[in-house]
Amino acid sequence: MFSLKLACFLLPLTAMAQNLVKVESHSASRTIPLTAELMPYLQTDIEARVPGYVEKVLVDRGSVVHRGQLLVQLSAPEMRAESDASESTLHQAEADQSHAEAQAAAAASTYARLQEAAKTPGAVAGNELVLAEKQKDAADSMLQSRTAAVRAARAKTQATGEMESYLRVTAPFDGTITDRFVHPGMMVDATGRTPLLKLQQITHLRLVVPVPESYVGSIAKGKPVTFRVPAHPGKTYTGKIARISNALDQQSRTMMVELDVTDPALAPGMYPTVDWPIDSNDAALFVPATSVVTTTERTFVIEALNGRAHWVDVRKGPTTGDQVAITGPIKAGQIVVKRATDEIRDGAPLR
Repeated sequence: MFSLKLACFLLPLTAMAQNLVKVESHSASRTIPLTAELMPYLQTDIEARVPGYVEKVLVDRGSVVHRGQLLVQLSAPEMRAESDASESTLHQAEADQSHAEAQAAAAASTYARLQEAAKTPGAVAGNELVLAEKQKDAADSMLQSRTAAVRAARAKTQATGEMESYLRVTAPFDGTITDRFVHPGMMVDATGRTPLLKLQQITHLRLVVPVPESYVGSIAKGKPVTFRVPAHPGKTYTGKIARISNALDQQSRTMMVELDVTDPALAPGMYPTVDWPIDSNDAALFVPATSVVTTTERTFVIEALNGRAHWVDVRKGPTTGDQVAITGPIKAGQIVVKRATDEIRDGAPLR
């Protein structure tokens, strides 16, 4: 009976010990998980540039719009009246300019004829020529004044026309309406306290990653980075580093890095987990994570030495996949137990 129990006890230990692997040496490059945020590539609150009443809202939450598309039509009757008054003023100024041009032309013609007649001695009195010259100068000054008035009236008409055009609220870029704040009949002002709509460009996203100070040395523009989102478990996405802030946040001691992402399955506001790559030029020793045994007293691997188990104290480093880096009195190529346990006693035979 005792022999049978001993055989049953040794059987699992022998089977466990037979699964041996070599200690590997390769680059210590690895990835660390960082929490990031997906943000729209472009976003803005659409605000009224002039006060008025909301006459029409032509889009709603979820509407896809294009640059220049009419989104909201405002109404401001007093602005139409001001625009009509400006146009009337411009027409009157243009009429006055035409009258002044005619007077200036007549005065110039009279002065020219008197000059020609004055070439004949005694034909024209000297004071008549002087009076004609003064009238010509006065007509020219009046024409200049009327011309300036036309320019001022035209500028005011243009300004009121531009202000009136602000009643047509259009999209500044292609995107999607993600929120709506107004309805027909509401009064809005131009202070921005009541935005009309929220517009975001969500076909092209920014993945903003706060990289800790100790890992900023691994940032390289164009490097691909993988990430995952809780909304799609088991699926991995890839983006390339596009923009680097090159400055650390004083509070969090992180550097903001942006990746360009284009995937219709992703949405702004998601918090992906990024597998941030940490490069290293130094080689390290790696074993399967199951080869390292940690007890309350020590951490060790079990080396196969002359057919027997030999406990070797090590220290664990970063994990890469199913392997873990170790340091200690061990070298690459040495044989260790793949699935180690403290039940394999130091010095026990390995078959």
